[in-house]
Amino acid sequence: MTLSVYLSGEIHTDWRDEITTACTEAGLDVAFSGPVTDHAASDDCGVSIMGAEPNKFWHDHKGAKLNAIRTRRGIEQADIVVVRFGEKYKQWNAAFDAGTAAALGTSLIVMHGPEHQHALKEVDAAALAVVETPQQVVQILQYVLDGTLPT
Repeated sequence: MTLSVYLSGEIHTDWRDEITTACTEAGLDVAFSGPVTDHAASDDCGVSIMGAEPNKFWHDHKGAKLNAIRTRRGIEQADIVVVRFGEKYKQWNAAFDAGTAAALGTSLIVMHGPEHQHALKEVDAAALAVVETPQQVVQILQYVLDGTLPT
């Protein structure tokens, strides 16, 4: 059984690479997708493709809508959505992605440090698992696929 996993959230660390590499090394049958993680491309995609906007609101609006095409498709097609909340920035888009997955009934794994436990309590309540590390995500995926526990 191939699992389709959408990796959402924080783009400033290599947590996605850690998960994908560990799953490959473990031989897990997982297909990963996610948002565009090039921050500049993500911010400027709308105006780069559809034309400049003098007002920053409309600049961002175009980009958000264009990015939503990719994000919605990825979340809708995923078996599992993993949402990582980083330490440095407020990721409102990550919270929105978690809510979308929950509303669709898609299995949701939330990853964040203890400093966000209170702020994310409602998001955590919608998740089927809440973890702190990429390795825990890999262990969950292995358990779901193989029924085996970490050694």
